[in-house]
Amino acid sequence: MFSKYSFILCLIFFFVTAFSGDSRALAGNNEQKNISGFSGIDFPNPMRFGSASSSTSNDCGFSSPEKEPTKERTGENKTVKFHLKRRETTTTEKATTNSVLELQIRDLTRIQTLHKRVLEKNNQNTVSQKQKKNDKEVVTTTPVASSVEEQAGQLVATLESGMTLGSGEYFMDVLVGSPPKHFSLILDTGSDLNWIQCLPCYDCFQQNGAFYDPKASASYKNITCNDQRCNLVSSPDPPMPCKSDNQSCPYYYWYGDSSNTTGDFAVETFTVNLTTNGGSSELYNVENMMFGCGHWNRGLFHGAAGLLGLGRGPLSFSSQLQSLYGHSFSYCLVDRNSDTNVSSKLIFGEDKDLLSHPNLNFTSFVAGKENLVDTFYYVQIKSILVAGEVLNIPEETWNISSDGAGGTIIDSGTTLSYFAEPAYEFIKNKIAEKAKGKYPVYRDFPILDPCFNVSGIHNVQLPELGIAFADGAVWNFPTENSFIWLNEDLVCLAMLGTPKSAFSIIGNYQQQNFHILYDTKRSRLGYAPTKCADI
Repeated sequence: MFSKYSFILCLIFFFVTAFSGDSRALAGNNEQKNISGFSGIDFPNPMRFGSASSSTSNDCGFSSPEKEPTKERTGENKTVKFHLKRRETTTTEKATTNSVLELQIRDLTRIQTLHKRVLEKNNQNTVSQKQKKNDKEVVTTTPVASSVEEQAGQLVATLESGMTLGSGEYFMDVLVGSPPKHFSLILDTGSDLNWIQCLPCYDCFQQNGAFYDPKASASYKNITCNDQRCNLVSSPDPPMPCKSDNQSCPYYYWYGDSSNTTGDFAVETFTVNLTTNGGSSELYNVENMMFGCGHWNRGLFHGAAGLLGLGRGPLSFSSQLQSLYGHSFSYCLVDRNSDTNVSSKLIFGEDKDLLSHPNLNFTSFVAGKENLVDTFYYVQIKSILVAGEVLNIPEETWNISSDGAGGTIIDSGTTLSYFAEPAYEFIKNKIAEKAKGKYPVYRDFPILDPCFNVSGIHNVQLPELGIAFADGAVWNFPTENSFIWLNEDLVCLAMLGTPKSAFSIIGNYQQQNFHILYDTKRSRLGYAPTKCADI
């Protein structure tokens, strides 16, 4: 057990030190590459989280990714798995506790990747400014609109928690192709590209169900490399030259660790469930939906067939469907420990029930700053409240710097919440202060802090947390959204810290049982406490 914890501590050390190294490396390359705002930067070989040194020395033992990083290996390089035992209850509960450490590892890799996208954006701006100084033309490409007629109604989709698959994300079932076939995709507001594992799969991770076969669909069509839409995705590095007019457009999208997808950029028909204003429901074909047909895919995607991007960029599922449902979408995530037959909902279009909710609050998205990453949904935090007390956190902790670092995003693809230093130190110290004398502090768990031993206590009362935004809005969370039970006797704060140069993230664990609205037309985030299982 000690070696497992040592490995995680090494991981955290690598994660914290990676930000400064990445910044220097990217700064040195910004004169050599016109870096895409989506991806495509030449990063050094990522570390493999399935490998740890068997030595008792301080060497963390990171190495380059192998052929199949998600499968268990034998011999010297066995995959390290972390398990925390809990009372014999439901499969969902056991999956939740057993995968806590794995979820945290995935979160750390994701944060590192999101941070690199900020650096890419900063370098892209630097390159563009140099081009302007040299009187070079800067080409801005906008996506070709999908052939969708404006409809009056909503798109309603069912979401499922991935906890039973060891995943911290939520999954959406979509119909793709002609004839349509079901595929389960990860919901991600922190990225734009929609992609599916495609045949022939030259290097793919295991998924539930069959791979998508473009040859079996009458509506599949490659986007050619000379098509203006090809400029919306970054090509593999080094770029592949376009040798003919009918050559397909290659793409490359990098997520972190060994997680990435590479393949052909294409269009396809997605079938959605349209609920009209009259209440009737019908299947509706959305033609020419841009997506990635991935032939080489690696990463921590835990049984999904691919990913559904809901970011603010032009390639996301939500952006491409704006002419169908408008400029807003919402979701309501059920408690992770809910029965497997209880599902969440994703709603595209105006939801009158949500808009009339008596406890619906709004905070504005951050806008008008040059170095914002187009994909992310930024909000401006002013402070954090613990048990109603406003913490004395320096306000500059939450600001976005001139180079694009910092700030706060809301992200469905990150599990726990992460707050930049020194905010995290203020939060955990105040919680420890409020719990002092009530519950003994448990200090042997290497990642989450603080943790409390609540053995024999039937009515555990932990301080509630809240987020105060700069525009006056306040988001208060129940304790179950801010603390995680590792077993019946041990409970920890479900938050971690990040370097100040990174940004803070409101993850999906804190979003449980809130109906959350993304309104891009009015540039605002809405949130209302809701029993999501009832929607």
